[in-house]
Amino acid sequence: MKNIKRSLIALFAMLAISCNVEDVQDRPVIEGVDSPVLTAPTSGAAYVLKPENATAQAERFTWKSANFSGDVQITYSVEIDKKGNEFKTPQVIGSVVSENQVSVTVETMNKAALALKATPFAPAEFEARVSAVTGNMAPMYSNVIGIVLTPYTTENPKLWVPGGYAEASGYPKDWDPASSPQLSASGFGKVDFEGYVNFAGAGEFKFTSFPEWKGEFGAGATAGTLDPKGANLKMTAAGYYRIEVDTEKLTYKTTATSWGIVGDATSGSWDNSTAMTYDPAAKVWKITAALVGGKEMKFRANNNWDVNMGDTGANGSLEYGGDNIKVAAAGNYTITLDLSSPRNYKYTITKN
Repeated sequence: MKNIKRSLIALFAMLAISCNVEDVQDRPVIEGVDSPVLTAPTSGAAYVLKPENATAQAERFTWKSANFSGDVQITYSVEIDKKGNEFKTPQVIGSVVSENQVSVTVETMNKAALALKATPFAPAEFEARVSAVTGNMAPMYSNVIGIVLTPYTTENPKLWVPGGYAEASGYPKDWDPASSPQLSASGFGKVDFEGYVNFAGAGEFKFTSFPEWKGEFGAGATAGTLDPKGANLKMTAAGYYRIEVDTEKLTYKTTATSWGIVGDATSGSWDNSTAMTYDPAAKVWKITAALVGGKEMKFRANNNWDVNMGDTGANGSLEYGGDNIKVAAAGNYTITLDLSSPRNYKYTITKN
Protein backbone atom coordinates (compact mmCIF):
# COMPACT_ATOMS: atom_id res chain seq x y z
CA MET A 1 0.00 0.00 0.00
CA LYS A 2 2.83 2.42 0.87
CA ASN A 3 4.44 1.77 -2.49
CA ILE A 4 1.18 2.52 -4.30
CA LYS A 5 0.84 5.84 -2.43
CA ARG A 6 4.42 6.79 -3.22
CA SER A 7 3.84 6.00 -6.89
CA LEU A 8 0.66 8.11 -7.05
CA ILE A 9 2.40 11.07 -5.40
CA ALA A 10 5.27 10.82 -7.84
CA LEU A 11 2.86 10.60 -10.77
CA PHE A 12 0.93 13.70 -9.69
CA ALA A 13 4.17 15.60 -9.17
CA MET A 14 5.32 14.75 -12.69
CA LEU A 15 1.97 15.81 -14.11
CA ALA A 16 2.11 19.10 -12.20
CA ILE A 17 5.62 19.80 -13.46
CA SER A 18 4.61 18.86 -16.98
CA CYS A 19 1.55 21.13 -16.88
CA ASN A 20 3.47 24.07 -15.47
CA VAL A 21 6.15 23.80 -18.13
CA GLU A 22 3.59 23.56 -20.92
CA ASP A 23 1.64 26.51 -19.47
CA VAL A 24 4.76 28.66 -19.50
CA GLN A 25 5.65 27.53 -23.02
CA ASP A 26 2.12 28.12 -24.36
CA ARG A 27 1.56 31.45 -22.58
CA PRO A 28 1.83 34.37 -25.08
CA VAL A 29 4.56 36.94 -24.46
CA ILE A 30 2.88 40.32 -23.82
CA GLU A 31 5.01 43.25 -24.84
CA GLY A 32 4.49 46.67 -26.32
CA VAL A 33 4.85 46.56 -30.09
CA ASP A 34 2.92 49.50 -31.56
CA SER A 35 1.85 52.67 -29.72
CA PRO A 36 -1.64 54.09 -30.24
CA VAL A 37 -1.97 56.75 -32.93
CA LEU A 38 -4.14 59.78 -32.21
CA THR A 39 -6.22 60.46 -35.34
CA ALA A 40 -8.63 63.20 -34.21
CA PRO A 41 -8.61 66.05 -33.58
CA THR A 42 -5.84 67.36 -35.77
CA SER A 43 -3.06 69.54 -34.46
CA GLY A 44 -4.05 73.19 -34.12
CA ALA A 45 -7.69 72.57 -33.19
CA ALA A 46 -9.06 75.46 -31.09
CA TYR A 47 -11.94 75.44 -28.59
CA VAL A 48 -13.69 78.45 -27.09
CA LEU A 49 -15.41 76.90 -24.07
CA LYS A 50 -18.62 78.48 -22.78
CA PRO A 51 -20.61 77.75 -19.59
CA GLU A 52 -23.93 77.54 -21.44
CA ASN A 53 -22.53 74.56 -23.36
CA ALA A 54 -21.06 72.79 -20.30
CA THR A 55 -22.74 69.42 -20.92
CA ALA A 56 -22.23 69.44 -24.70
CA GLN A 57 -19.45 67.55 -26.45
CA ALA A 58 -16.35 69.65 -26.95
CA GLU A 59 -14.51 67.01 -28.96
CA ARG A 60 -14.48 63.30 -29.80
CA PHE A 61 -10.92 62.00 -29.54
CA THR A 62 -10.18 58.97 -31.75
CA TRP A 63 -7.10 56.79 -32.19
CA LYS A 64 -5.70 53.63 -33.75
CA SER A 65 -5.29 50.75 -31.30
CA ALA A 66 -2.07 49.95 -29.51
CA ASN A 67 -0.50 46.53 -30.11
CA PHE A 68 0.69 44.56 -27.10
CA SER A 69 1.36 41.40 -29.18
CA GLY A 70 -1.64 39.58 -27.75
CA ASP A 71 -5.35 39.64 -27.13
CA VAL A 72 -5.36 41.78 -23.97
CA GLN A 73 -7.60 44.36 -22.36
CA ILE A 74 -6.20 47.86 -22.90
CA THR A 75 -7.13 50.99 -20.98
CA TYR A 76 -6.83 54.16 -23.04
CA SER A 77 -6.67 57.64 -21.46
CA VAL A 78 -6.67 61.02 -23.17
CA GLU A 79 -4.28 63.42 -21.44
CA ILE A 80 -3.62 67.14 -21.84
CA ASP A 81 -0.94 69.40 -20.40
CA LYS A 82 0.29 72.92 -20.99
CA LYS A 83 2.49 73.29 -24.03
CA GLY A 84 6.14 72.73 -23.21
CA ASN A 85 5.48 71.05 -19.83
CA GLU A 86 6.31 67.62 -21.32
CA PHE A 87 3.29 66.04 -19.59
CA LYS A 88 4.82 66.45 -16.14
CA THR A 89 1.37 67.31 -14.71
CA PRO A 90 -1.12 65.81 -17.19
CA GLN A 91 -4.86 66.02 -16.71
CA VAL A 92 -6.91 63.00 -17.85
CA ILE A 93 -10.02 64.16 -19.71
CA GLY A 94 -11.39 60.75 -20.69
CA SER A 95 -10.74 56.99 -20.33
CA VAL A 96 -12.16 53.89 -22.01
CA VAL A 97 -11.35 50.16 -22.07
CA SER A 98 -10.54 48.49 -25.39
CA GLU A 99 -12.27 51.20 -27.43
CA ASN A 100 -10.90 53.68 -29.92
CA GLN A 101 -12.71 56.86 -29.06
CA VAL A 102 -13.94 58.97 -26.15
CA SER A 103 -16.29 61.94 -26.06
CA VAL A 104 -15.14 64.85 -23.88
CA THR A 105 -17.60 67.47 -22.63
CA VAL A 106 -17.01 71.21 -22.51
CA GLU A 107 -17.13 71.12 -18.69
CA THR A 108 -14.53 68.35 -18.45
CA MET A 109 -12.15 70.11 -20.81
CA ASN A 110 -12.68 73.40 -18.99
CA LYS A 111 -11.94 71.91 -15.56
CA ALA A 112 -8.72 70.39 -16.89
CA ALA A 113 -7.60 73.70 -18.38
CA LEU A 114 -8.28 75.56 -15.12
CA ALA A 115 -6.47 72.85 -13.13
CA LEU A 116 -3.47 73.54 -15.37
CA LYS A 117 -3.62 77.23 -14.35
CA ALA A 118 -5.05 78.57 -17.60
CA THR A 119 -6.44 82.09 -17.37
CA PRO A 120 -10.23 82.24 -17.86
CA PHE A 121 -11.38 83.84 -21.12
CA ALA A 122 -7.85 83.90 -22.54
CA PRO A 123 -6.63 81.39 -25.18
CA ALA A 124 -3.80 79.10 -24.08
CA GLU A 125 -1.79 76.42 -25.87
CA PHE A 126 -1.98 72.81 -24.69
CA GLU A 127 -0.78 69.42 -25.89
CA ALA A 128 -2.84 66.21 -26.05
CA ARG A 129 -1.93 62.53 -26.30
CA VAL A 130 -3.38 59.07 -25.64
CA SER A 131 -1.85 56.58 -23.19
CA ALA A 132 -2.39 52.81 -23.50
CA VAL A 133 -1.94 50.49 -20.51
CA THR A 134 -2.44 46.77 -19.94
CA GLY A 135 -1.74 44.89 -16.73
CA ASN A 136 1.35 46.08 -14.92
CA MET A 137 3.18 47.09 -18.06
CA ALA A 138 4.51 50.57 -18.59
CA PRO A 139 2.14 52.71 -20.67
CA MET A 140 2.70 53.42 -24.34
CA TYR A 141 1.94 56.90 -25.63
CA SER A 142 0.58 58.18 -28.89
CA ASN A 143 1.80 61.05 -31.00
CA VAL A 144 1.32 64.50 -29.43
CA ILE A 145 -0.88 67.19 -30.98
CA GLY A 146 -1.22 70.86 -30.10
CA ILE A 147 -4.62 72.36 -29.24
CA VAL A 148 -5.77 75.80 -28.07
CA LEU A 149 -8.29 76.14 -25.24
CA THR A 150 -10.08 79.28 -24.09
CA PRO A 151 -11.57 78.30 -20.72
CA TYR A 152 -14.26 80.05 -18.72
CA THR A 153 -15.17 80.55 -15.10
CA THR A 154 -18.58 81.03 -13.53
CA GLU A 155 -17.02 82.86 -10.60
CA ASN A 156 -17.51 86.60 -10.35
CA PRO A 157 -15.17 88.40 -12.77
CA LYS A 158 -12.22 90.18 -11.14
CA LEU A 159 -10.09 93.23 -11.71
CA TRP A 160 -6.55 93.42 -10.35
CA VAL A 161 -5.07 96.71 -9.08
CA PRO A 162 -1.29 96.69 -9.61
CA GLY A 163 0.70 99.83 -8.92
CA GLY A 164 3.72 101.52 -7.42
CA TYR A 165 1.91 101.95 -4.11
CA ALA A 166 1.74 98.21 -3.31
CA GLU A 167 4.82 97.31 -1.24
CA ALA A 168 4.59 100.36 1.01
CA SER A 169 0.90 99.61 1.57
CA GLY A 170 1.25 96.01 2.77
CA TYR A 171 0.96 94.11 -0.53
CA PRO A 172 3.70 91.80 -1.89
CA LYS A 173 5.11 93.57 -4.95
CA ASP A 174 4.89 96.85 -6.84
CA TRP A 175 3.39 96.64 -10.33
CA ASP A 176 2.68 92.92 -10.05
CA PRO A 177 -0.89 92.10 -11.13
CA ALA A 178 -0.86 88.55 -9.76
CA SER A 179 -0.13 89.63 -6.17
CA SER A 180 -2.08 92.89 -6.20
CA PRO A 181 -5.43 93.47 -4.45
CA GLN A 182 -8.57 92.72 -6.42
CA LEU A 183 -12.00 94.09 -7.17
CA SER A 184 -14.97 91.80 -7.85
CA ALA A 185 -18.07 92.14 -10.01
CA SER A 186 -21.48 91.58 -8.43
CA GLY A 187 -22.01 88.36 -10.39
CA PHE A 188 -21.01 86.24 -13.36
CA GLY A 189 -21.10 88.29 -16.55
CA LYS A 190 -21.48 91.59 -14.67
CA VAL A 191 -19.33 94.67 -15.26
CA ASP A 192 -19.74 96.49 -11.90
CA PHE A 193 -16.56 95.94 -9.88
CA GLU A 194 -15.91 96.86 -6.26
CA GLY A 195 -13.29 96.34 -3.58
CA TYR A 196 -11.10 98.01 -0.97
CA VAL A 197 -7.43 98.93 -1.45
CA ASN A 198 -5.02 100.47 1.03
CA PHE A 199 -2.76 103.31 -0.14
CA ALA A 200 -0.06 104.21 2.39
CA GLY A 201 0.57 107.37 0.40
CA ALA A 202 0.00 108.91 -2.98
CA GLY A 203 0.74 106.52 -5.82
CA GLU A 204 0.06 105.38 -9.36
CA PHE A 205 -1.87 102.28 -10.44
CA LYS A 206 -3.86 100.60 -13.19
CA PHE A 207 -6.60 98.00 -13.49
CA THR A 208 -6.07 94.69 -15.30
CA SER A 209 -8.66 92.09 -16.29
CA PHE A 210 -6.24 89.25 -15.61
CA PRO A 211 -3.52 88.53 -13.03
CA GLU A 212 -1.01 89.66 -15.67
CA TRP A 213 -0.51 92.59 -18.00
CA LYS A 214 -3.54 91.93 -20.20
CA GLY A 215 -6.85 93.76 -20.44
CA GLU A 216 -5.46 96.96 -18.95
CA PHE A 217 -7.38 100.10 -18.00
CA GLY A 218 -5.62 103.42 -17.52
CA ALA A 219 -6.66 107.04 -17.22
CA GLY A 220 -9.31 108.39 -19.55
CA ALA A 221 -9.55 111.87 -21.06
CA THR A 222 -11.52 113.24 -18.09
CA ALA A 223 -11.52 112.64 -14.36
CA GLY A 224 -13.23 109.41 -13.35
CA THR A 225 -13.00 107.82 -16.80
CA LEU A 226 -10.91 104.94 -18.11
CA ASP A 227 -9.09 104.20 -21.33
CA PRO A 228 -7.56 100.79 -22.23
CA LYS A 229 -4.61 102.70 -23.69
CA GLY A 230 -4.48 105.37 -20.99
CA ALA A 231 -1.62 106.42 -18.76
CA ASN A 232 -1.29 105.36 -15.12
CA LEU A 233 -4.08 106.36 -12.78
CA LYS A 234 -3.10 108.45 -9.76
CA MET A 235 -4.18 108.39 -6.13
CA THR A 236 -3.27 111.78 -4.71
CA ALA A 237 -3.43 111.02 -0.97
CA ALA A 238 -3.06 108.16 1.49
CA GLY A 239 -6.19 106.29 2.52
CA TYR A 240 -8.14 103.07 2.61
CA TYR A 241 -10.20 103.37 -0.56
CA ARG A 242 -13.41 101.83 -1.72
CA ILE A 243 -12.94 101.55 -5.48
CA GLU A 244 -15.86 101.09 -7.90
CA VAL A 245 -15.35 100.43 -11.62
CA ASP A 246 -17.71 99.96 -14.56
CA THR A 247 -15.79 98.34 -17.42
CA GLU A 248 -18.65 98.87 -19.87
CA LYS A 249 -19.10 102.59 -19.20
CA LEU A 250 -15.33 102.93 -18.62
CA THR A 251 -15.79 104.86 -15.38
CA TYR A 252 -14.36 104.53 -11.87
CA LYS A 253 -14.81 106.11 -8.45
CA THR A 254 -12.60 106.13 -5.36
CA THR A 255 -13.85 106.90 -1.84
CA ALA A 256 -11.51 107.18 1.14
CA THR A 257 -12.96 105.28 4.10
CA SER A 258 -12.15 105.16 7.80
CA TRP A 259 -14.12 102.51 9.68
CA GLY A 260 -15.65 102.28 13.12
CA ILE A 261 -18.29 100.47 15.19
CA VAL A 262 -21.61 102.07 16.03
CA GLY A 263 -24.75 101.08 17.96
CA ASP A 264 -26.28 101.01 21.42
CA ALA A 265 -23.86 98.21 22.33
CA THR A 266 -20.98 100.69 21.86
CA SER A 267 -19.86 103.74 23.81
CA GLY A 268 -21.01 106.14 21.08
CA SER A 269 -24.45 104.55 20.74
CA TRP A 270 -26.11 105.16 17.33
CA ASP A 271 -24.84 108.72 16.95
CA ASN A 272 -21.05 108.48 16.99
CA SER A 273 -18.80 105.74 15.61
CA THR A 274 -15.96 104.42 17.74
CA ALA A 275 -12.93 104.45 15.44
CA MET A 276 -11.14 101.26 14.44
CA THR A 277 -7.45 101.03 13.41
CA TYR A 278 -6.24 99.51 10.16
CA ASP A 279 -3.54 96.80 10.36
CA PRO A 280 -1.75 96.68 6.97
CA ALA A 281 0.03 93.40 7.80
CA ALA A 282 -3.17 91.51 8.68
CA LYS A 283 -5.21 93.64 6.23
CA VAL A 284 -8.04 94.08 8.73
CA TRP A 285 -9.53 96.87 10.80
CA LYS A 286 -9.29 96.26 14.57
CA ILE A 287 -10.55 97.57 17.88
CA THR A 288 -10.66 96.40 21.49
CA ALA A 289 -13.74 97.81 23.18
CA ALA A 290 -16.33 97.26 25.90
CA LEU A 291 -19.72 96.20 24.55
CA VAL A 292 -23.10 96.22 26.28
CA GLY A 293 -24.86 92.88 26.47
CA GLY A 294 -28.32 92.52 24.95
CA LYS A 295 -27.70 95.46 22.61
CA GLU A 296 -26.69 95.80 18.95
CA MET A 297 -23.96 97.22 16.72
CA LYS A 298 -22.88 97.68 13.09
CA PHE A 299 -19.84 98.82 11.11
CA ARG A 300 -19.86 102.11 9.24
CA ALA A 301 -17.43 104.28 7.30
CA ASN A 302 -16.52 107.93 7.87
CA ASN A 303 -18.81 108.32 10.89
CA ASN A 304 -21.93 108.59 8.74
CA TRP A 305 -24.57 106.27 7.29
CA ASP A 306 -23.65 106.54 3.60
CA VAL A 307 -21.65 103.29 3.81
CA ASN A 308 -22.55 100.85 6.58
CA MET A 309 -22.49 97.08 6.97
CA GLY A 310 -24.48 94.60 9.06
CA ASP A 311 -24.94 90.86 9.20
CA THR A 312 -28.18 89.63 7.63
CA GLY A 313 -28.47 85.99 8.63
CA ALA A 314 -26.02 86.18 11.57
CA ASN A 315 -23.47 84.07 9.65
CA GLY A 316 -20.34 86.19 10.03
CA SER A 317 -20.74 87.65 6.54
CA LEU A 318 -21.42 91.35 6.03
CA GLU A 319 -23.81 93.09 3.68
CA TYR A 320 -24.24 96.77 2.91
CA GLY A 321 -27.14 98.03 5.03
CA GLY A 322 -27.41 94.58 6.64
CA ASP A 323 -29.09 93.69 9.92
CA ASN A 324 -27.78 94.91 13.25
CA ILE A 325 -25.34 92.57 14.98
CA LYS A 326 -26.55 91.40 18.40
CA VAL A 327 -24.18 91.31 21.38
CA ALA A 328 -25.24 88.52 23.73
CA ALA A 329 -23.19 89.37 26.82
CA ALA A 330 -21.45 92.42 28.21
CA GLY A 331 -17.67 92.39 28.20
CA ASN A 332 -14.43 93.50 26.66
CA TYR A 333 -14.14 92.37 23.03
CA THR A 334 -11.60 92.31 20.21
CA ILE A 335 -13.44 93.16 16.99
CA THR A 336 -12.07 92.83 13.45
CA LEU A 337 -13.45 93.96 10.11
CA ASP A 338 -12.01 92.19 7.04
CA LEU A 339 -12.65 93.90 3.69
CA SER A 340 -9.65 92.37 1.91
CA SER A 341 -11.66 89.85 -0.13
CA PRO A 342 -13.89 91.81 -2.54
CA ARG A 343 -17.63 91.30 -2.00
CA ASN A 344 -16.85 88.67 0.62
CA TYR A 345 -16.66 90.91 3.67
CA LYS A 346 -16.38 89.35 7.13
CA TYR A 347 -15.94 90.24 10.79
CA THR A 348 -15.15 88.66 14.16
CA ILE A 349 -16.23 89.61 17.69
CA THR A 350 -14.18 87.77 20.32
CA LYS A 351 -14.62 88.20 24.06
CA ASN A 352 -11.31 88.80 25.87
